[in-house]
Amino acid sequence: MPDINSFGTPYASDMFQKALLRRLTRTGLILCWGMSLHAQDLLLGADLSYVNEMEDCGVIYQEGNEAKDLYSIFADHGCALARYRLWHNPSWYDQLNQGKRYSDLPDVMKSIRRAKDYGMQVLLDFQLSDFWADPSRQWAPEAWADIVNNLPVLEDSLYNYIRETLLQLDASGLLPEMVQIGNETNRDILMATGVNAPWQLDWSRNAPLFNTAIRAVREISAETGEEIRIALHIAGPQNVEWYMDGFISHGVTDFDIIGLSYYWPYHKPVTIAETGQVISRLRQHYSDKEVMILETGCIWTTSSHDQAVNVLNEIAPGYTPSSPEEQARWMIDLTREVYRQGGTGVIYWEPDWVSSGCRTYWAQGSHYENAAFFDFDNNLLVDGGIKFFNYTTSSVRVTDDIPNGFTITFQQRQCIFRSNNLPFDASYSYQVVDPLGRILQSGSLNSLNGTSYEKTVSLPGVVPGWVTCILLHRQQVIATNLHWIGL
Repeated sequence: MPDINSFGTPYASDMFQKALLRRLTRTGLILCWGMSLHAQDLLLGADLSYVNEMEDCGVIYQEGNEAKDLYSIFADHGCALARYRLWHNPSWYDQLNQGKRYSDLPDVMKSIRRAKDYGMQVLLDFQLSDFWADPSRQWAPEAWADIVNNLPVLEDSLYNYIRETLLQLDASGLLPEMVQIGNETNRDILMATGVNAPWQLDWSRNAPLFNTAIRAVREISAETGEEIRIALHIAGPQNVEWYMDGFISHGVTDFDIIGLSYYWPYHKPVTIAETGQVISRLRQHYSDKEVMILETGCIWTTSSHDQAVNVLNEIAPGYTPSSPEEQARWMIDLTREVYRQGGTGVIYWEPDWVSSGCRTYWAQGSHYENAAFFDFDNNLLVDGGIKFFNYTTSSVRVTDDIPNGFTITFQQRQCIFRSNNLPFDASYSYQVVDPLGRILQSGSLNSLNGTSYEKTVSLPGVVPGWVTCILLHRQQVIATNLHWIGL
């Protein structure tokens, strides 16, 4: 999240398609995996940790001036992943509003269930703290205060915490697809409460802690048979390369995703293009790792709707004056650059955090309502940042013997295949596949209604959820498209 340290010290948020394509490869449905396949492999999501709290504070989200469940809004607009922060024991919430705690395990479990009900993947953000963890502070949970300088005991507590948390989630069918170890870990993690300075990075302590947490995740993944991808998270494109060099050189290597935060007000003058160059270098240097933007955000107005100081108040040059349309343009430009340079995901931080009558630790209201995806009446800004979820990458694989010019689109509960060049014949077939790679429908395009250049698949038997329509030519995948089928 953005650094809110300036507000004061308190104690005296590939891969559905990539996994699907891997599964199809293993089952023999893709015969030429080594060839170039540009699938819809960019995962776009949002940190939605505040939703439960906002609703308890009386917020009613709207689209077109009609009340609507926020998860329904986001799923309808293409959000494929929800990220949630998890605090160890956020007892400071006891003094706020009705004393109800948020971002503890019960609250996060409620959130994960809602996300999964709408077919979203989940990224669980282990903040490893009772309070906000970011580059300014990485405070250990109060329960571990007496062991922060006893590395073996601290490792044991960390291991058991990660393990028990994931076991509880698994018992409820709520295992996340991804976890991140720490949040914006630009300094030593699990430090004594109140230690903000001096900055330090002691790898003899840091590396064993990260490896312990990673080991706990890997063990749960092996025991449950569920893949859980692991991300490390650094704030600032200008920082991430040397931090990753530090992780790798000190033996922290068993992770899947290099994650970074990129906010223009915090990380200027680094531009979108320069962020893309960082991603490109990371992909070249660490070819076995994916790179994702785990946090980003952009304002749609410089105005405020409450007394809480907003954490973002600037927009990058070239995108002024701020407006919903410029918010969308900045997000789409960033997303396009991430994908172009080999990145695999972009996650918007807290687009749900609108103003309410409730208090944060520092003030009444929201510190982010000018960067949310809703106006000051909690109505969706349809021309705003939510449009970035609709950014799609080319889904067509081009080979020497298979012509380009195929598209797959959706209309309600229909999947429409189109060819711009050659008519479909008996060599073309289709499949409709669920997130586990199970074929829900299949057949020859010749059997479908339509013209020789356009065929329509009706999906009456598909339950609500994510499906992928696949176009094959002689059993080779040449185009795919992912779609959410609603109720």
